[in-house]
Amino acid sequence: MSNKNFGFGTQIRKSPYFDSTVKWGATGFSVYNHMYIPRDFGNPEQNFWNLIEKAILCDVAVERQVEITGPDAYKFTQLLTPRDLSKLAVGQCKYVLITNNEGGILNDPVLLRLAENHFWLSLADSDILLWAQGVAVNSGLNVKIKEPDVSPLQLQGPTSSEIMVKLFGEDIKDLKYYWLREYNLDGIPLIVSRTGWSSELGYEIYLRDGSKGNELYEKIMLAGKEHGLQPGHTSSIRRIEGGMLSYHADADINTNPFELGLDRLVSFDNNINFVGKEALQKIKDKGITRKQVGIEIDCKPLKGPNTTFWKIEKNNEVIGKITSAVYSPRLKKNIALAMVSIEQSELGNTFQANTNEGKFNCVVVEKPFYDPKKKIASN
Repeated sequence: MSNKNFGFGTQIRKSPYFDSTVKWGATGFSVYNHMYIPRDFGNPEQNFWNLIEKAILCDVAVERQVEITGPDAYKFTQLLTPRDLSKLAVGQCKYVLITNNEGGILNDPVLLRLAENHFWLSLADSDILLWAQGVAVNSGLNVKIKEPDVSPLQLQGPTSSEIMVKLFGEDIKDLKYYWLREYNLDGIPLIVSRTGWSSELGYEIYLRDGSKGNELYEKIMLAGKEHGLQPGHTSSIRRIEGGMLSYHADADINTNPFELGLDRLVSFDNNINFVGKEALQKIKDKGITRKQVGIEIDCKPLKGPNTTFWKIEKNNEVIGKITSAVYSPRLKKNIALAMVSIEQSELGNTFQANTNEGKFNCVVVEKPFYDPKKKIASN
């Protein structure tokens, strides 16, 4: 969608940061959770270097929040996810999966616990507000589920902590990985968490008053000027390097956690009740038939991320698909996440990738492709 003719209508929402992102150079948008998200600030490779060398500010207001409150909020939130929440403290965040009755993944949000019975699900691209309200109807639990006026920004990259100190003071340095804190920045109400979709050091800044969106965006850009902050968008290159999932691409309603190697996010503890528990137990007992792997594709640098699923073939037989592929200028390799039959999933296995630029050899390698222990983001 070009800047000259956005063609915006009322059925798809604009972010509270919309005017600022256009002012700072957004030239293309896509739609995510029924909202416009800026996806183009020029060269995606330059955006990647801006992220890993200094910092970028991304409008991710499309990460809509589902707010769960009420006397049974904890019990209900546990009902939505197979991850054990018994050790989730107030002020802590966790990456979780939301599964349906068949064990399929409906979303992979970050869960924030703001108070004893106050939770936010910070969503990937699917209608979990409707799902949660539907589950609540038949749960017999006393909960209130709504979408609050909350719009996240992501400030990501190595200089992000210096920018945050400038905005919030020295004590922000104590904020631990996957924890959150409440702030008021010159009358702008915020939640700040040490999270993000980049595998770099970073923060998510959750605005709690949509009328102050452009004011907040401009404030952060000004504070970041001396630290090399650039406007940007979430980097496909960096998130694939980090092996991070993109919902609808690497996971969907027909994908289960075990196929993605996310067994740690599923608890079969007798005390924990969640939607899909029985189905997931059966899947685990039976064993999976396909598995997500990392692969390298042996060809010239890909011109951009894949926009369709690419078939993977072995001896002219389709054995899987590439779900996310990109050229990494840092690794100087074409890297991809793929779903392949379990027999073909071992490291070192080779096959052919049917890309939009031709058929090329590829090999199964370790993932994540860069910083596998996530030391950059978590230190």
